[in-house]
Amino acid sequence: MGEAAKYYVVRRKAVPEVLLKVVEVKRLLESEKVSTVQEAVDAVGISRSSFYKYKDDIFQFHDNSPGTTITLTFDMDDEPGLLSDVLKTIADYQANILTIHQSIPINGIASLSLSVQILKTTGDISKMIEQMEEQKGVRRVKILAKE
Repeated sequence: MGEAAKYYVVRRKAVPEVLLKVVEVKRLLESEKVSTVQEAVDAVGISRSSFYKYKDDIFQFHDNSPGTTITLTFDMDDEPGLLSDVLKTIADYQANILTIHQSIPINGIASLSLSVQILKTTGDISKMIEQMEEQKGVRRVKILAKE
């Protein structure tokens, strides 16, 4: 029997350049800016063999399928209004908050987990997470699960 597929969520900076170029080739083909795989790989600077080797194993994380639930964990400073700012970001992207759990802060740091449901109107999840990570006082945002 074959090994069950395992999936990982990694930040862009941890992904080898060739894999990012495979994603770009796929984007070019889907957008019909090029008509052949050869044109697309030439445009991004990888070989056809590299594209075919990895094309089924990498995709950009931006699943905005209605009903999808994403669980996020945060480490954040214990500052008045910071949780409100994070929740406002989710509201601005028009996602639905299903659950919130925050620990009692220890040494000025609170741990938080949020389950967020993606709706038809929800914006780009990757950008939403990036915006939350950039908020002053948010130390870490991690995608824990996607259902």
